[in-house]
Amino acid sequence: MKTNDLRDLSLHELEQRALDAADELFNMKIRHSLNQLDNPLLLRKARRDLARIKTLVAERRHQDGEA
Repeated sequence: MKTNDLRDLSLHELEQRALDAADELFNMKIRHSLNQLDNPLLLRKARRDLARIKTLVAERRHQDGEA
C-alpha cells in the first residue's frame, strides 16, 4: 500500500489497518512454515506494509502530543 494513500486515513483507521496487517502477516508466516505460501516475497511486502502503517501511527500520536 502506498504511503500517500495511508496518510489520508484517520488515526483510528490506521490502527485498525495495523491490526489487520499484523493478523495477515501472522497467517502468512504460518502458511509459509507449512509450505503453503506460493510467493514468499509476499512476506516481505506484508512486513513492510505493517512497518509503514506503524510509522504513520507513531507520527500521528507524536503530532497530537505536541499540539
